[in-house]
Formats: sequence, C-alpha cells, structure tokens
Amino acid sequence: MLSFIKRIFQKNTPFIEETDRMKKFLVVGLGNIGDDYENTRHNIGFKVLDFFAREESISFETQKLGDLSSFKIKGRTVIFLKPNTYMNLSGKAVKYWMEKEKIPLENLLIITDDINLPYGSIRLKTKGSDGGHNGLKDIQDKLATTKYNRYRFGVGANFGKGRQVDYVLGQWNEEESEKLPERLKRSSELIKSFVLSGIERTMNTFNNT
Repeated sequence: MLSFIKRIFQKNTPFIEETDRMKKFLVVGLGNIGDDYENTRHNIGFKVLDFFAREESISFETQKLGDLSSFKIKGRTVIFLKPNTYMNLSGKAVKYWMEKEKIPLENLLIITDDINLPYGSIRLKTKGSDGGHNGLKDIQDKLATTKYNRYRFGVGANFGKGRQVDYVLGQWNEEESEKLPERLKRSSELIKSFVLSGIERTMNTFNNT
C-alpha cells in the first residue's frame, strides 16, 4: 500500500513542477546603463519597466548581469530584468536568468525600441527577425531561436541618412515626451495582460493601439 501511494506522488510530482514553472514569467526591458542613456529612445525597454515599477511600488536590486525585481500577480511570479551588459550583449543576461529561474520560452517577453514603427506604436509578436536591432540579434544568437515574444515600441525614423545611431541614442523631443506617459501606462497594461491572459489575446487587444 505504501509503495502504491509513493508511486502516485512520484507520478504527480512532475505535473506539479510543470504547473508551477508555467506560472513564472521573465519580462526583459532592453537598454544601456548610465545616466547618458537614461532618456534616450534606445532605452524604452528600461523606461517601460521603471514606469511599471513606480506605479506598483516595486523596487529593483542589482544582481548578476542586471537589475532585477520579482513580484506576484494573481498567483503568477513575474521577474523584471534590465540587463547591465549594454544593448549589444543583452542575450547573455536573458539566457542566464531564463536558465536560473527555469523560465519557459513562451513566458519570456522582450521589450525594445523599433525605428520601423511610428512613434508610440505597439507591435507584439511571437517570432521574427532581429530587424537590424543589435540587442535582439544577440538574444536570438544566445537562445538559438527567433521564436520568442517581443514587444516592439515604435520610436519612428525621423532622421537623415547615416544618422540612425544619433537618433536612437538621442533624447525624446518635446512632443514625444508629452505623449510618453500615456504610452508607458498602456505598456504596463500590456505586460499585465501578457502574464494573465497570454500572448495571443494580448496581441489581439494591444497591437496597433
């Protein structure tokens, strides 16, 4: 009888572990560390997570390869990560924390800027190319896949030939700054939806809004 009970619990244990694992999420905001980059277009990933953290009274702590915060939403554990590896090496931090926290690939969300979208546009996708973005390129390389969730925040392309780097590393202009708080709030709602409702429903609700 005792051996039978043991077999039941042994059989059920992987299911319990899998259920718990599926309730853990990693949300990564891409950016560059340092005051010089804080309010640049390229740092919108950091900006989104910082806004969410302020609204929810969440604090970050510097740990290996980045600043992290962990909190719960309706029984789900959410880990925020702002890599401190600089943009071009973002994949190292993403891979490390995914493996350490045993995050399923489908529960990963990367937040990044996109010059191919008008300012403030929201584009959530489950796969795709790096689009010339060095941060996404490194993540793709380290994870060995293009099939991961990414939230592209449109920053526009109001720059002349050969001025792309100056543009993305430039500060928000006055008009962009005025509209930014509403877009950051919308981004926070998107994150909550991703965690609670899943990627498909979130895409249907938020894309092109």
